[in-house]
This record gives sequence, C-alpha cells and structure tokens, in this order.
Amino acid sequence: MRWENLTTESDSHSRTADVALFGADAVTTRTFDTPEFRGITFHEVRARSIINRVPGASRMPFEWTVNPYRGCSHACVYCFARKSHSYLDLDTGLGFDSQIVVKVNAPDLLRRQLGSRRWLGEHIAMGTNVDCYQRAEGRYRLMPGILGALRDHANPFSILTKGTLILRDLDLLVQASEVTDVGISVSVGFTDPALWRTVEPGTPSPERRLDAVRTLTEHGIDVGVLMAPVIPFLSDHPAQLRATVRAIAASGATSVTPLVLHLRPGAREWFMAWLGQHHPHLVRRYERLYAEGSYAPKWYQRRITRQVHDLAQEYGIGPARAGMPRRIPEPADPVDEPVSEPTQLSLI
Repeated sequence: MRWENLTTESDSHSRTADVALFGADAVTTRTFDTPEFRGITFHEVRARSIINRVPGASRMPFEWTVNPYRGCSHACVYCFARKSHSYLDLDTGLGFDSQIVVKVNAPDLLRRQLGSRRWLGEHIAMGTNVDCYQRAEGRYRLMPGILGALRDHANPFSILTKGTLILRDLDLLVQASEVTDVGISVSVGFTDPALWRTVEPGTPSPERRLDAVRTLTEHGIDVGVLMAPVIPFLSDHPAQLRATVRAIAASGATSVTPLVLHLRPGAREWFMAWLGQHHPHLVRRYERLYAEGSYAPKWYQRRITRQVHDLAQEYGIGPARAGMPRRIPEPADPVDEPVSEPTQLSLI
C-alpha cells in the first residue's frame, strides 16, 4: 500500500501530504492540548487486512505480523523502520516521530481474520516494525482487543517492545499464556541515562523497562531482553556492557540477546545528522565502520556478541530463547496493508 492508493481519483495528483494520504474531502482534524501528544498528528485509517506476511527474503523466524501503528513517537534516532514511512510519502525524520498512522479497526479485523477457515493459527509477531506500546496506545487502546482476540483463538504470538504500557495488559497476557505460546521481549540496549535521553527521547527509561521485565516475570511470564542496539563508541565499552547485562540479570530476564546498531537507508541519514550534532568527533569513525553498508563489520559484531554472552553466563542468564528473533526484524513493504475510510485526528 502506498498513500496514493488511499486517494479518490480526483485527488490522485495532489502533492500535499494530507491530500496524498486521504483526499481533501476525507480529512477530519481535531486539536488537543494534552502535553503527551503535543506536536503529534494521528492519521486514523480503517485497514482492510491486519495480518501481514513477512517477505520471503526475510531472515525472521516468523512469517506473519500484526502492526496496528505506523510511525513511532518513541523517536529513536536509529530506528530501522524509518524508511517504511517513505512508502507512505511521509518524512522519515521528524515525520516518522510525529505522523502516526493508527489502524483503528485492528482488533475487530484481527478477530475476523483469526476466525477465517483460511487462517491456520500460525505464530504472529508484534512490535516488529514500530512499537505497539508507544504513547499512542495509551489513547487508542488497540492492544487489549488484539490480545483478547489472540487469546480467544489460542493463537501463538510474540511482542517486542520498549513500552512499559504493556503492564496495563498484564492480565490478558497471563490469560493468553495459559492457552497458547506467548513470547515477550523487551528492548534495552544500554543503561546510560544521558545517552538514553538523547538517542531514545520518547521512550520510558531503561530502568523503567527493566522494572516492567521484573513485573512480568513475577507473574509467571518469561521475558527475554533484546540488548539493542549496542551503539559503537557510545555504549560498547566493556564497563558499559557489564553494567547493562548486570541490570538485565537483576530484572529476572530469562535471556539476553545483543544486537549491534545497523544503519539502513532512512535511519542512516537521520542518525548521522544526530551524531554530527551531539558527537561530531565520531562522524569519521562511523563512516569508516559502516563503509561497507548498513551493518557493522562481522568482526565487530562477533566481539560484542562474545562479550555479552560471556557476561550473561557470569550473571546466570542465557542467550536468546528458541523462536525469538536474533536480529531486529526488517520492515516489510506495506503493500499488504490496504486501508479505507480514513480520517485524521491532529493533536498539536
């Protein structure tokens, strides 16, 4: 799906973002003064399909995803999914952080699709493109309906998140885990508070995320931590790695999986601009380290992985559980996410 597919025929040549999204006669705007949403525009759409097939070339250990949101107010400067916003004719920088697409009918649509005779009950991964527990979820409350549908159909699923809002749905997660396989992974790449404030400005702090891990495990839900990203020259010092793994172990996480920062197109430009502003002395080092493409050299990745696994063994936690992603999923081309009857809710 590209945004031009949402327009009426008479609007198809418009070059403005809103008209390209919805057509000039299909936009409703409302303004709120709530501080947590100031500067964010929500584009409410009605999806025609919500269970999306992962591209065949993907290295992910799952085939199906559900993504109730596009764009993410977590505003992580390195987010690999930024490129996917360009598929919608939206900006991959500030636009990705502030132009949030909300599939308002996701819970009802998912329940219908899970009940279809064509659906075979395969594993569904969530949080694989943008976070399903970003701030927008506090307003739209799509996940309770989604989790309820998965529970009622005993459909296995996994969630990857940086959002502590997942604790709101603790009862649903416990209920689902009693009837099907549930995998939860929380992303905590580092514990440095100064780095967190600049590189992940819209997320809960690493400490709060680890508190969420602790609460989930206390209720009998196994939670792994995706230690991602490990940021070269900023969070990869041996003492920093040790502090992060020690904190992860103390949270009760059942596993830790390190992942070195990768910089795909869309994310690369935004991250390098941030780096030039906050750490200009590192720009040339990054240009050399990532000279061959989106990923750091294999030798560097192996070194970080070995260090983290050694520390995990020392602190008594294991590597990734079977079935959970060892690499952050790559965003799928959204051609399989058609939508209709859109409206726009602008929160300024």
